[in-house]
Amino acid sequence: MSKKLAAKASLIQLPPFRTPPAVAAAPAVDEQPRELPVSPTGGPSAASAPNPEARPKTAPGSMAVFMASQSAAVKEAEELKLKLRAFEGAVPMKALDPRRIRASRWANRHANALADKAFEELKADIASSGTNVQPVCVRALAVGADPSADYELVFGHRRHRACLELGIPVQAIIADIDDKGLFEAMERENRARKNLSAWEQGMMYRRALDNGLYPSQRKLAEAVGVDLSLISKSLALARLPDAVVEAFPSPLDVQFRWAQPLSEVLQRDPEGLVARAKELKASKVALNAKQVLDALLGQADKALNRSTSPAERRLGRAGQGAVLAADATGRMTLRFDPGVLTPTREAALIDWLNAQFGAD
Repeated sequence: MSKKLAAKASLIQLPPFRTPPAVAAAPAVDEQPRELPVSPTGGPSAASAPNPEARPKTAPGSMAVFMASQSAAVKEAEELKLKLRAFEGAVPMKALDPRRIRASRWANRHANALADKAFEELKADIASSGTNVQPVCVRALAVGADPSADYELVFGHRRHRACLELGIPVQAIIADIDDKGLFEAMERENRARKNLSAWEQGMMYRRALDNGLYPSQRKLAEAVGVDLSLISKSLALARLPDAVVEAFPSPLDVQFRWAQPLSEVLQRDPEGLVARAKELKASKVALNAKQVLDALLGQADKALNRSTSPAERRLGRAGQGAVLAADATGRMTLRFDPGVLTPTREAALIDWLNAQFGAD
């Protein structure tokens, strides 16, 4: 083995060794230039000649040096590739006018999700920082596609709305992405942050299927990486009649586990379900989401049992009226908003009640 290696190494022709020209260092201000020692033949003396021990003496040694230098170069190149790969496709952040950014047609946040306590906390955090630390993602619109906007949101609707209401620029990453990529990026980003409600998620999946973005529920589930049963439950809620959804205090209150019982009632008695929903909304009785569900399922007695909170009815505008509450025994309580029942109104109310009940 060693003889074959030596034979191959003997065929390698290395370029002749040349001594690099000496570069004399610039003398100091008070120092005279020094002359290099010269041999009698006119060349550099032995003292100034390169050290012959620095050169390989054999062909295998020369090859080893050559291969070592090549190996180091290849290793360095690979390390650089790995470092550059981390920045592949990266786009720098830009501060954009939030008024020139429009919501995507795949937008999945209900208006109520942009007015809750969590949103107010997010808005306050952005206000204290002076900007959104976590950027939103947008894609550029074609020139002239929308006179009112230059960009379309990919994700970050809550951060965009916060900056819009605060009147400050929004930090954004501009991506080159198609509709399917936009939809999947938005869905992943929402799950990584504040999860969508069951109804919001269902409406998002419904739009994707109705607009032909995916040919089936299975393909949609594979694309976004969620279980097919979750897609099915979400869609069942999103396809409920509008009257049924509007009977709840907010669509955000509807839960995944209610999809099956509501769907069963919708198939068995669609007219009755819609009629009960419209009656609930017209009554203006303040029920919680679970009570609404019980009433929609035809379990009105369960909706007002002792284990649930009392039914309430708002009289007048919030902060300027009162709330009439009924418990399971039928007892009624009238609670006035602070400042509404002035001394004059209180006296008039007492006189009216005395007149109604025959009190002195």
